[in-house]
Amino acid sequence: MKVIIAAAGTAGHINPGLAIANKIKEENKEAEIVFIGTTRGLENDLVPRAGYQLKTIDAYGLSKKISIDNIKKICKTLKGYGEAKKIIKEFKPDVVIGTGGYICGATIFSAHNLGIPTILHESNAFPGKAVKMLAKKTDTILISFEDAKNRIKNAKNIVYTGTPVKIQKKNYDSNKRKEIIKKVGLVDNMPIVLIFGGSQGAQKINEAILGILKDSLNRDYQIIWATGPKQYDIIKSKLKECNKDIEYIENAKITPYIYNMEEIMNVSNLIVARSGAMTITEISNLGRPSILVPLPNVSNNHQLYNAKVLEKVGGAKIILNEKLNSNELDKEIKDIVLNRDKEMEMSKSALRISKTDAESKIYDEILKVIREKKNV
Repeated sequence: MKVIIAAAGTAGHINPGLAIANKIKEENKEAEIVFIGTTRGLENDLVPRAGYQLKTIDAYGLSKKISIDNIKKICKTLKGYGEAKKIIKEFKPDVVIGTGGYICGATIFSAHNLGIPTILHESNAFPGKAVKMLAKKTDTILISFEDAKNRIKNAKNIVYTGTPVKIQKKNYDSNKRKEIIKKVGLVDNMPIVLIFGGSQGAQKINEAILGILKDSLNRDYQIIWATGPKQYDIIKSKLKECNKDIEYIENAKITPYIYNMEEIMNVSNLIVARSGAMTITEISNLGRPSILVPLPNVSNNHQLYNAKVLEKVGGAKIILNEKLNSNELDKEIKDIVLNRDKEMEMSKSALRISKTDAESKIYDEILKVIREKKNV
């Protein structure tokens, strides 16, 4: 089996592509896989690090505004179509898979014109421009949330598979749970609230947590807070201004980044985070209550639509970015973690949209598309 995967820009696009590649190699050790990306995105680090070959083309997200810069990007993107077509013709893949972002336009369109089977994977509840534009050209579109189905028009075939993620539910025994919590520097007889805003942190969430700690509002619950590497020193300085040492905050552990995230998510009672597609998938797979603060000003407001998937089944509470403050967040945290029945009910609700076998479902669809094309 020979496969091309188009994935570029953010980890939210690249990591599902890598998970799909890993599943293909697990099932078919002889499979040859090549990634297509740009020279600018995280794919230049993540793809080679995972052991896969990366070929790059010119591709840009295009604005409707008329400007010299946009005209240049259009010209470069048109050139990218030719570059993608050349790579596909030379490699001769059995299937071309896109996992989101503007890179998919050139790659999927070129593959379609060459008669190669194509698959798109959409991680968000509100599909991106690439998926909508390529719906007619793609043999199968794989979606992470059922809500996305009605938002994709004129597609040949849509299959609800979920998104492949690294973090999975673990049923730790009491001793293992205590060991994980002790290693973090917290205690196991008080609720734990995990706060993170992605690899770069989330300033608005950080400001709200900072307020909670400054006023010592977290007397009845513990916080483990990943500030993001770029925000950590800022937070440290602000805490110092009110005579608090970041290393010794009562009921709190503050760190730039959490490396054992699977363990921490599994031992936490509540998660406070942005609502990227992978975060929503991980929270639902774990069956954890959450307070979600969608990132504003992103394409189609897709983080809000992602958060609504969990809110609709009763697994999450949404606080809009502009309405977030320390008192509001503290109130919502206490309403969940100090009410065991509510916490358990939200956990059960989150599990209702869990999709833990995404990789297997996606692999089955890849085989199906290849077989169908060969039988035509």
